[in-house]
Amino acid sequence: MSSLASSSCISGTLFTFPSSNSKFSKFQLCPSSSSSHPRVVMCKAEYVAKDLNFVLHDALDASGLDTSHARVARDGFCSQIRRLSNIERETSIAINRCVDLAKTALFIAAEDDSLVSHSSVPLPVDAFIERLDDLSMGYCTHYSSSLRSSPENFLGSLERYLYVNKGFRRANANIETGPRALYLHSVLTHRLGSSVMLSLIYSEILKMLRLWGLLDFDVEIYFPHDLYSLPKGYPKKKSKLSDHPHIMTSESLLVEILRNLKDAFWPFQHDHNRSLFLRAANAANCLDKRDITEESGYELASAKAAQHRIDRGVWTSVRFGDMRRALSACERLILLETDPKELRDYSVLLYHCGFYIESLQYLKFYREKTNSSTKRRLLHSSSDFEEDVVDKLIVRLNLILMEEGWSKPSYVRSFLGNNSEPW
Repeated sequence: MSSLASSSCISGTLFTFPSSNSKFSKFQLCPSSSSSHPRVVMCKAEYVAKDLNFVLHDALDASGLDTSHARVARDGFCSQIRRLSNIERETSIAINRCVDLAKTALFIAAEDDSLVSHSSVPLPVDAFIERLDDLSMGYCTHYSSSLRSSPENFLGSLERYLYVNKGFRRANANIETGPRALYLHSVLTHRLGSSVMLSLIYSEILKMLRLWGLLDFDVEIYFPHDLYSLPKGYPKKKSKLSDHPHIMTSESLLVEILRNLKDAFWPFQHDHNRSLFLRAANAANCLDKRDITEESGYELASAKAAQHRIDRGVWTSVRFGDMRRALSACERLILLETDPKELRDYSVLLYHCGFYIESLQYLKFYREKTNSSTKRRLLHSSSDFEEDVVDKLIVRLNLILMEEGWSKPSYVRSFLGNNSEPW
């Protein structure tokens, strides 16, 4: 088999990754530090035992891009999530004490910043942690009297401080704000954020006030599931059963952050009625034509516009996805080990990148993880269709790998180059 890359067509545009046979060092789920004490993943170890390889950082290195800052950020992310015991995963963000959620979110931002900016300077995580501390100190300075008032008055003053005085507002879902609302450092800078980011900032202020001994009652944060409401705090003793779906846990917050990024940067942005996996499978022609709704003129024009931009050497905007950040979100979701479907989604992206061996490996592991539950599926359920598509993709990958001498074509355009646009 050739050591050159195989290629794949995404919405009419040719993308390539170096092939699986390139001499990549295996990317451990949580890389060891240079100290004499190796870092060990303390969360569920099933994926580690399977020795699955992540490809993004090594592929970028092979393309001549320096990923040292991205690797450090990923290492920082791993150092935090290894503290997620089963109990901590279900702990409310308002009372979490074991995982530094703000620092974890900033490590996510630091890795993605390195992937697209190729800056020689890493994102200053500690500087943005200081900004959060300054927010807490600012509240104490301006609303010191409210610290001695009732819980309701205290929380009301905190929300006035955050949403009025400091001007934090929620990104309107109907207005294209770009990825700024999805990264903590950008939200702290521009004061415009997603509901999950505003919830995180709210909880970090509460955490600091509690550490300083200024908060003497338990608080929950009401996480809104609509498109416009702001996160609000309320005394825990006044919780109702109906509030439970609106309580964000440490695990659900991190999953929400990463899935928001995965949705925003998924390279296949058409047909939002289908899952991300089915959109990518459609692009790979793994869906029967009778199962595909006819593309609108707008969708066809968007695909042509995306191809034209890449052909000119300009990376696509967030509107048309970003393969690198989609892959990084998938890899971190796999590390969190919350949903086996993340293995499947990562696999279909690897297929489009030409990593056929790894793509098949992840699909097989997905099958292992879901085998027992698949047997219990109801006939004609919505997941049956996706499982059929998985079967077709497995057959496709086996046929590709059986073919001798597959190699990349003479004309390629790699999305791993230095033509990124700033976010």
